[in-house]
Parts: sequence; structure tokens; C-alpha cells
Amino acid sequence: MTVTLTDTAPPSTAELLTGVLLGPEHRREHGFWQRLISTEPFRRPAGGTPEERLELAYDRLRILNLSLDSGARLASDPRALAALHAWLGPVDPALTTVAGIHYNLFLGSLLDHECAGRRDLSDYLTMRRIGTFLCTEVAHGNNAAAMETTATYDRERDGFVLHTPNPGAQKFMPNTSPAGGAKSGLVAARLVADGADHGVRLFLVQLTDETRALPGIRVRRLPARMGSPVDHCLTSFDQLFVERDALLGSAEEGGVPGEFRTGPGDRRRRFLTSIGRVTPGRISMSACAAGSARATLAVAVRYGGHRMISGSRGAPPVPVNAHRTHHGPLASAMATVFAMSLLYRRAQERWEACTGEDGRTEAGRLVDVAKAWITWRAREVIVESRERCGAQALLENNGMTELVTGVEGAITAEGDNIALYAKAAADMLFAAEPGRDDVPGPAARPGDLADPRFLGGLLASVQDIWFARARTRALRAPDADALGRWNAASGPALRGVEAWAYRQAAEAYAEARAALPRGDARDRLAELERLFAVEWVSRNSGDLLAAGLLSGDQVEALPDAVEELVAAVAAHAPELADSFALPERLLADWPIAGPGYADAYDDPAGPWNAVPADAR
Repeated sequence: MTVTLTDTAPPSTAELLTGVLLGPEHRREHGFWQRLISTEPFRRPAGGTPEERLELAYDRLRILNLSLDSGARLASDPRALAALHAWLGPVDPALTTVAGIHYNLFLGSLLDHECAGRRDLSDYLTMRRIGTFLCTEVAHGNNAAAMETTATYDRERDGFVLHTPNPGAQKFMPNTSPAGGAKSGLVAARLVADGADHGVRLFLVQLTDETRALPGIRVRRLPARMGSPVDHCLTSFDQLFVERDALLGSAEEGGVPGEFRTGPGDRRRRFLTSIGRVTPGRISMSACAAGSARATLAVAVRYGGHRMISGSRGAPPVPVNAHRTHHGPLASAMATVFAMSLLYRRAQERWEACTGEDGRTEAGRLVDVAKAWITWRAREVIVESRERCGAQALLENNGMTELVTGVEGAITAEGDNIALYAKAAADMLFAAEPGRDDVPGPAARPGDLADPRFLGGLLASVQDIWFARARTRALRAPDADALGRWNAASGPALRGVEAWAYRQAAEAYAEARAALPRGDARDRLAELERLFAVEWVSRNSGDLLAAGLLSGDQVEALPDAVEELVAAVAAHAPELADSFALPERLLADWPIAGPGYADAYDDPAGPWNAVPADAR
């Protein structure tokens, strides 16, 4: 027998960079979702009212569920949940929202809290009932620990009475209408037994049938919100009785009627356990924002290559991408999108690997800050990409308008960004250690702006400069005025958190570059890495100059360095966009992503399509 050996072609530059963006196991982690969004049910529909688009989102949710081998497995896998958000986000933001709520917040919380096999989940796994999550209240926003909805233990019936005591305690924004089918929800409420407050717990409650809210429950649709249509509602309870086993984790209480154990510090622990799915949700928000930014940027790069404009002084037409005014912002956006994707993966991996309470606290801080930083940067990239595509991108059929408004939801979902930054700032304010080895001193000033290590040291210095300012301002305020101290420090402290996020992203860049073999892919990533760092250093050059960490000549050299790097990145923008691995069938649904985009506006009855009279 003769064996013929065939050479396997080495991966292309775009394929290697796809591995950088999505991870070495990207075919396994992301392949299913790439294939799913390429199928006919997920192709972009033409028009439709908000109600029709909402109905489509729930129809797609059921198709998605039928495509899974196990909804429980998806709910138990944070990486799969993040991949879901990364790929469904650019296709259908409404579907992404309801899918994330059902699989992560609802089904994931059920699986986290319950003993295996104790509760029948078949209705939710088959989607005979769709799950939702009711935590936030109108008057409390991010201050969920202050919620007022009560679940009072009824000793005679051995169950709980759910009640909404005032307008501010109405549950705000959950998708609790009958749209899409019967709904059940996990309701966060304050458990009260014999007059004692046992903290916030979760209760499983049937909310609606296929047509209306069930007795004791009031559901009212909120006004239409910007972006994709989701049936966000106000939900309240009027002395609604639920059985004892509606309490998640009730088996932990031993099943003894009336006994609820709450030791010192236990109320906060139980509350954090109740909302534990928020952290995977924040990772998913980062993935969703990064995926949406990649999609809009890829379309903008493609469109810039197709859109021809007149050349100067009678020269032949050129693509709009030929102009620095057009490709410059897209090159900067490309460096930012790679940074977003790398930081999201860094946060995800740190969270998965953390052990012990200290490790979990640090990893959780990175998840929180990354979510805020990534969603804010995504808004900048999406808006810039939309603008580069002009009026065409204002039309819904070109796929960008939903993403422009959809990213606003990600900025607020799973914790408002400012609140996440503020919490991190408070934790980090007096934790910074001066004199670290990675911070350059004045003697390092002659460093080379082309040296990633020197740039990394400057990024660390920006972080320290802002936290030092914050500490100085806090110490000037009277000790007895805690709010005054925080108000004095919070501005620069939040700038310090932002600088920390940039530094984390730069470190993720460096690690990814080091893992690549020498060659074109490594060179492309190095150009992106340096552009990302140099632009941030340029924005902070005044502070770095004042601190003696940059020379006057280096500050003057920064604009030229940025321009050179923009040119280098822009020269490879189509290949870099290809590394996003967006399915061609997805891009085909967005006319401006293809060279024949004008054909989408053809008029069969137009005079150019009329048969000449002499040819009849």
C-alpha cells in the first residue's frame, strides 16, 4: 500500500489573528454560533414593526433552543454564554437580550442554587415557559440591596406572600409580558419571617400564561426604549402566595417550617449569591459589545473600499478609504477593537482561574472594569464606523442602527458603567503601591517610543499619576466628611481606573504578541499594539512631561509616531477585518458590506429598466 503525504497549508495571517481575537480554541467555542447565524432563520428580515421584530426574537429563541444539545449545558458554561452574545449581538440585539436573560440570569441561577434533580426544569429547557429575572426596582437602580419587595413567611400555609409595598418597589425592566409565550421569573425579594429580615433571596414564580399575567401579579409595558424592541415591563405583586419550595436554596434550610438561618454577615453573602449570575452577565456584555464593534468596523472597512469618489483635478476616482481623513479613524478603531477583544478574554480567563476570596475579588474587579471600558469603547467604535458610512448606515437594512442604540443597553445592563468604575476606584484608591519596578523614573526618559516595554511603563505611570492626585485630594478633605472626601477624590480616581483598564489591555496585547510566531501576523499585531499605546500616551503626554517621564522632543515626536502607525495599520485594514471571521452570509444581508451595494436600491420600474420603444 502506498501512502501519499499531503502538505497542510500553514495558517494565513488573518487566521492567526482570528486565534488572537477569539482564542486558540475558537473553532470549538465559536463555530456553532457562526454556523447558526448563517442559517436561514437568522437572516436579516426586511422591515417589520417593533411588535413583529419582538415576535421574531422569541421565535428565534425557540429555534436556538432546539439547536442545542442541552440548554442546561449552555447555562452552565460561561464561555458558551459569552460566545452566544458575541455572535447573536450583531444579528439581533433583542434576541440576544432575551436569550441572555433566559439562559444566564434565569436558568443559570436555578442551576447554581438547586440540588441536582430536586427541581423539574423541563418546562424551561423545552421553553414551554420562558424565564426572566426580576431584581432591579424603580426607586433603587444599582442599589439592589435596598430593595423593598417583600416575601413574608406564612407559617400556617408554610409558604411566602410576595408583595410590592409602594410604586418605587415595582420591578423595573424585566421582560415579563406574555409576548413570546408563558413566562416564569426569579424574583428577588426581602425574606421576612416572624418580623425578622433575613435578607434578599430569590423566589421562582409563574408570572403569565400565553395571554395575560396570573392573579396577584400586575404587568405593565414600559414606554418603548431606544434600540431593539424587548418587552420591558413594570411588574408588581399583590399579596401573592407561593409555596415554600419557590425559595431557591430552600433545601439548605433543612426543610423545617419557619426556620431560616441568618448568621453574622450572612445577609450580604446571600444577596451576593442571589445575584451571582451578574458576573457571567458582565463578561457576556463585554463579548457582545466587542462582537458588535467588530461587525460595524468590518462593514465600514469594506464600504470604504467600495465607495468611490472623484479624484483631484481630473484624476480617476479613488475609494474613500484612500483618504487619511477616512481611514485614520478606522485604523485607530481597529487598534481599539483588538484591545477590547483581548481585554475581554483576559478578564474571562482571570475569572475562571481565580481561587480564594482575594483572587476572586481581584478577578471580579477586572471583569467589572473591563465591562465598563469595553462597552464605552464599543460605543465610540460603532458610532465612528457608522459615521464613516454616511447616510447609508442610517438605514436599518444596513445593520448598524440597531447596534448604535443597542450598545447603550450594554452600557447600563448588569450594572451601570459609572457605578462599576466608582466601586473599583474606591477599592483601588489607597491600594496602589508606589515605587513599582514597572514604573519608569526620570532616568528612563530617553526611552524609545517604539519600545513596547517603555510604553508599558508610561501606561503604568498614567495610572499612578491619577491615583496620586485622587489620594491628595481625598486627604485634603475633613476626615469626618466621608462624602466630601469621596467627591474630592472621585474625578481623578475614575481617571485612574480608566488608565488601569488601558494598562490591562496593553498587557493583554503584549501577551498575545509574544505567543505568536515571528512573521506577518506578529508584525500586524505589534503595529496595532503600538498604535493603541502611543495614542493613549499622546492623550496623557502633558502629565508625563510634567512628571519628567517624557522629554519635550518625545512629546513633539508623538504626532508623527501616531501618523506612521495609522498608515501601517490602514494598509492592512481589509486583512485585519477578515480576521474577525464574520460569516459571509451575515455580511451579505448588509448591502453596504458588498461592492454591489447600490443594487439594493434598484427600481424595477425605473426608466433605466424600461425596454426601449424601438425594441418592443
